[in-house]
Amino acid sequence: MSNPLLRRRFREQILVMFGREPGKPQQISARAIQIHELKRTTNKAALQESIREKRQHPASDSHKWRNRRWVTLLLVNLLFVVSYHFDIQMLEGALTASRFMGFHLIDLNSALQVMLAHKHVIDNLLIGTGTVLVLWALLGGRTFCSWVCPYHLLSELAEKIHLRLAKMRLVIDQPIDRRLRSFFWLLFVVLALATGYTVYEAISPTGIVSRALIYGVSLAMLWVLALLVFEIFFSRRAWCRYVCPIGLTYGVVGIISPVRVKYTLESCHHEGDCRKVCLVPHVLDTVIKGRAVDAEVPIGPDCTRCGLCVDACPTGALKFDIKGLGKLL
Repeated sequence: MSNPLLRRRFREQILVMFGREPGKPQQISARAIQIHELKRTTNKAALQESIREKRQHPASDSHKWRNRRWVTLLLVNLLFVVSYHFDIQMLEGALTASRFMGFHLIDLNSALQVMLAHKHVIDNLLIGTGTVLVLWALLGGRTFCSWVCPYHLLSELAEKIHLRLAKMRLVIDQPIDRRLRSFFWLLFVVLALATGYTVYEAISPTGIVSRALIYGVSLAMLWVLALLVFEIFFSRRAWCRYVCPIGLTYGVVGIISPVRVKYTLESCHHEGDCRKVCLVPHVLDTVIKGRAVDAEVPIGPDCTRCGLCVDACPTGALKFDIKGLGKLL
């Protein structure tokens, strides 16, 4: 990343991932200033008409990426179920630890918890995490959250119920300090070291739902149900946004990822459709009028690459992109 403004912005996005609130940039490029000024002087009536036209004929298919993501998530988890029940030994175990055609795959956060609890580096875990580390470093760490994690899908459905109830004024969304996620990450590290037990794994809804799908429902699903009820009636997507250490772990891994969502300032009309649907809306602060530091800005590593903003953007200002290669289909 040769542009110093983008480098500075990227460092700020990393801090945002750890809980810092996004703010206005101190400097923006000459090209971005020119585009911002052009938009400021544009006739507002003509701009509103253009926005209405773009919404009626959006640049992207309405649910293309969401559908791809749901199919991928369901297929990955279904493969665990089919492998176990039909004993085909293709994908054994669960999301926290598995074996795909003989290759061990260990969830990075789970491996960290186990090694902290045992207080030494376990060679077999390192081997199992190697492939997973490379995979999510390439795809973007938090891609795991939206494209693989089964709890994420349940939480997404709970959010739809929450939004419907909110329209009826039966519930309100209660934001929580995002720094709590970093606090909980450290808390679970300390608990593993102090107790010699992987405390987080016992309450992780990702592991609980994954094992329930494969081996059958247990009483632990009551905990998952309680989380979903909390998210429906009090704070939408609370676990993923404010607690889950898996998301933070994979976010750090995805810092170097070449796969990202890229924002093009010139195409944006700042209608806000993307932020309304975003699962982690703080990552889209750059789309707010006056916030883009350059004509093109990659979205930060806390982005889950869910594609909802790409689907929602009526002007095509947000696109999936591979660094150095260009736009994804």
